[in-house]
Amino acid sequence: MSRLPRSQEYLKTGFNAEAASAARYRAAAARATADGRPNLARSWLELAAEKDALAIRQLEAAGQVRGGGEDLAAALAEERYENDSLYPRMSREVDEETAAVFGSVAQKQKEHLARLESLLDALTRSQGDLAS
Repeated sequence: MSRLPRSQEYLKTGFNAEAASAARYRAAAARATADGRPNLARSWLELAAEKDALAIRQLEAAGQVRGGGEDLAAALAEERYENDSLYPRMSREVDEETAAVFGSVAQKQKEHLARLESLLDALTRSQGDLAS
């Protein structure tokens, strides 16, 4: 049984569903573009933006968007988990081809971690917003 209240659990489930759909729609848009179907691609991207808005609405309702340093700290914790635990474990448990996909994802994740650390540092040193 989940330790989250049911409403929080459902908001998390809804967020995950909408975010995953949005990513799939953007992938379909990229494929449509590659196939020479720009109008179809544009439609996929419009739908993805609508799905993103639904995901954000649920994330905010769950109290998961707090602003500034709190959001950066949460993002850093998530990236560290993905880098240190999630992708290494999954890579060990799958075939070589899938492990290579996870390896390339993990490499990009390290870049994300460095960018987030830099953002948190810059925000901490700033007098408000980040310098442009």
